[in-house]
Amino acid sequence: METVPHGITLGTVLRFVDVATDALSAAREEIDALNVYPVPDGDTGTNMFLTFSAARDAIREAAADGADLLAGLAAFRRAALLAARGNSGVILSQMLGATALRIERAQVGEDPAEVMADALRLATDASYEAVGTPVEGTILTVARAASDGAAALLAKEDGPVRAADIFCAAAGAAREALALTPTQLKVLADAGVVDAGGRGLSVVLDAAERVLTGRLPVSQDGHRRTSRIPVLATGDDLTESGPSYEVMYLLDAPESAVATLRATLAGLGDSLVVVGNEPLWNVHVHVDDVGAAIEAGIVAGRPHRIRVTHFAEQMARARGHEAGRTGRRVVAVAVGAGLRELFTGAGALVVEAAVGRRPSTGEILEVINSSQAAEIVVLPNDPDSVRVAEIAARTAEEAGNVRVAVIPTHAQVQGLAALAVHEPGRAFDQDVLEMTATARHAKHGAVTVAAKQAFTTAGPCEVGDALGVIDGDFAVVGSDLLEVATSVVGRLLGAGGELVTLVSGEDDEAGELAERCAAWVEETHPLADVVIYEGGQERYPLLMSVE
Repeated sequence: METVPHGITLGTVLRFVDVATDALSAAREEIDALNVYPVPDGDTGTNMFLTFSAARDAIREAAADGADLLAGLAAFRRAALLAARGNSGVILSQMLGATALRIERAQVGEDPAEVMADALRLATDASYEAVGTPVEGTILTVARAASDGAAALLAKEDGPVRAADIFCAAAGAAREALALTPTQLKVLADAGVVDAGGRGLSVVLDAAERVLTGRLPVSQDGHRRTSRIPVLATGDDLTESGPSYEVMYLLDAPESAVATLRATLAGLGDSLVVVGNEPLWNVHVHVDDVGAAIEAGIVAGRPHRIRVTHFAEQMARARGHEAGRTGRRVVAVAVGAGLRELFTGAGALVVEAAVGRRPSTGEILEVINSSQAAEIVVLPNDPDSVRVAEIAARTAEEAGNVRVAVIPTHAQVQGLAALAVHEPGRAFDQDVLEMTATARHAKHGAVTVAAKQAFTTAGPCEVGDALGVIDGDFAVVGSDLLEVATSVVGRLLGAGGELVTLVSGEDDEAGELAERCAAWVEETHPLADVVIYEGGQERYPLLMSVE
C-alpha cells in the first residue's frame, strides 16, 4: 500500500539532491567569502556542501541497493546528521532531517503542498530549537521567512496549490530575507555582505524550485539568478573575538542527558548547536577550554569522531597565509585490508571503503586537502565512485592552488595497474595520460558466489553458484570457483596480454584459489607472467586483471 502522498517520489528527491549538491558546489567559494559570522573563518560554503553531499551520496547508494522512498529518506537524514560540519552545516542537517522525516510520515491522501509547507515549518522550528542562543540575521531568519512564505501562500489561495508553488514561494521569501540580513546583524553590515549560512540555504531552496518547475529562480527585479551576490568585503580586516576553538563530536547519549549537556556547554562558550535524536547527537560549540567541552560529552554519554579546529590557524589559511602545496600524490579508494596495504605501500594515500559502502565526496576531499600536494591523481576504483571523486576534485581545485585529475578506474586492479606506472618526476599531464592509458588497457574480472536465485546476463543462477564477472558484467555461471575463475582469465587473455594480476579475497585467505588459478595460467599461457597479491576484499574471492 502506498504510504506517501501522490507526487512525492524517490525520483524527484534524487533529482533534487543532485541539483542541490551541484549548486552548493558551484556556490561554495562565494559562500565561503561571505562567511564573517559567527567567526570569519571562510568555511561555511564548504561545510554546507560537504554536509549535503554526504547525505546525497547516502540516498543515492540506498536507491542503488533497491531502497524505496522511505528507506532512502531515512538514509539521507542519518547521513546528514553524521556528516554535519560547522555551525551552518549542523543547522542544515537538522533542517534536512526534519523535512525528510515529515515526508516519511506523510499519509495517503495528504495534499503534497500541505506536506511540504508543514515540512518547511518543522525544519525551521527544529533549527531554532537546536541553537543555544538564536540570532536573527542568520540562516535561522532565512529559514523562518521561507516557511512563513510557504504558509502564507497556502492561506491566501482558494484553489489548489502544488508542491512546486510552495517551493517557489519559500525560495522567493528566502531570497528577500537574505538581502535584509545586513540590516539585522551589524557584523554583516560592517563587512558589506549577506549571511553566508542564509545564502547556502537559499541555494538549496532555489535548487528545489528549479527541480519542481524546470526554471531558474527569478529575483525581484525579474532577472534570472545566475550571478553571485556581490561581496563588498571579505572580512579580512575584521577583528577576531570570542572563543578560540570550534569543537564538534558525535555523541551517543540518552535524551535525558542532553539538557544538562546544553547547559554546560552554553556556560563554556557560544555558537552552541546540538542536533539529533536519542541515541545519536551531533554537538557543535565554540569554546576556549577544549577539554571541558569534551569532558561534558563524556559525562553525558560517549563522544566520538571528535574534531577540534583552532580558528586563528583556520582564518590564516582562509586568507592565503597557508604554506604552499608541493609535489604530487595519488589518492586511491581501497576495499580490503590487503588492498589498502598495497596502495599505501606503493605511495598512495588511501580512502577506505567496503563492499556496499562507497566513500563520500567529503571523505575523498579530506584526503586531498590533507595531502598538501600541489598535484593530485585520484583513483576511485569503482564505477559509482567516479562522479563522487570528480566533485571532490572540482571542489579542491576551486578552493586553492592545487590540480586534481580523476582517472576513471572502475576496479581495484585497474587502480593497481595505473599506480604501477605512476611517475611523479614527469609532467603532470603526461603522468595522468600514462596512468589513464594503462588503466584503460587493463582488462578486469572477478569471481563471486551467488547469494540468491537470480537471472544474470550469463543466465540463471542458484544460491551458491560461482559467478564470473568481466568488466562489471556477469559472464560465467558455474558450480566450481576454480573452473569459473580460469574461464574468466582465459577470456581476458583471449585478446592478448603479458601480465596477469590475481588478488585473493578474504574468502580465499590461504590464497589457494589464487595459487591454483596462477598454476593454470602458467600451464596454458606460458608466455604470460603472473603476480599474486593478498587483497582481503569482501564478497569476491578473486579479482583479476590482464595487461
